[in-house]
Amino acid sequence: MNVPTLNSEANWQARVAHAFSRAAPSYDALASAQRQIGQRLWDSLPNSAYKVLDLGCGTGYWTQRLAERYPRTQVSGVDLAPGMLAQARQRYGESIHWQQGDAAAMPFGAHDFDLVFSNLAVQWCRDLGAVMHQLYRVLTLGGQAHITTLLPGTLEEIAYAWQRPEALLQTPDRASVERAIGKSGLTIARQAATVERFYYPDLKAVMASIKGVGAQIARPQASLSRNDIVAAQSRFEQLRQPEGLPVSYHCLTLQLEKSL
Repeated sequence: MNVPTLNSEANWQARVAHAFSRAAPSYDALASAQRQIGQRLWDSLPNSAYKVLDLGCGTGYWTQRLAERYPRTQVSGVDLAPGMLAQARQRYGESIHWQQGDAAAMPFGAHDFDLVFSNLAVQWCRDLGAVMHQLYRVLTLGGQAHITTLLPGTLEEIAYAWQRPEALLQTPDRASVERAIGKSGLTIARQAATVERFYYPDLKAVMASIKGVGAQIARPQASLSRNDIVAAQSRFEQLRQPEGLPVSYHCLTLQLEKSL
């Protein structure tokens, strides 16, 4: 995705929605890193739930798994990108309630959910405070939100290879996330910061893994010459490990509760 000069919230949301809609047909085939990170979140979920929301549901992979895990539960999936929701509906049907919407202004009533699951979605929201306030609003008393998001340092190898660190998604640091949670009224029951590294055979595979899930770094395509690409390949090769070319995701895993 080519990240724009951010003139407005609406412009940012439109660009994010367009990038992920465009990536929707290829997303599941290329989202191995996202799946592995999500599996760790999945393993922390409670044994029972009554009304469940997948926030940033994408193509519905985790939403469908939530419906299978909690078979007597009403499960909803919300996403900003209509293309992602179209894929979800096509694959999993209408037994799940699919809804287009913004995490910072959720299209649900107060106290609608006792469990919210969100894997690698909220880092795309520029107003994290608004997202946390919305989570507090839609959760029932005693409800939980299980979230993974990204921290600074994510995709640092790509920034080094292309020599354009400003092109990467700018994520809030851990202290900023904690402040936003504190102001919302939610409490942190558990949190963990980890660095997850994934390995690819070459630069082409690295960039496919980014572009193919909607998260393409912002580099003006017209300015890339053959020499630029060769130089990027050379720099990335300096980082090669026996497993391949590394790509790092700095992850923050959160279990939040609405206790008051």
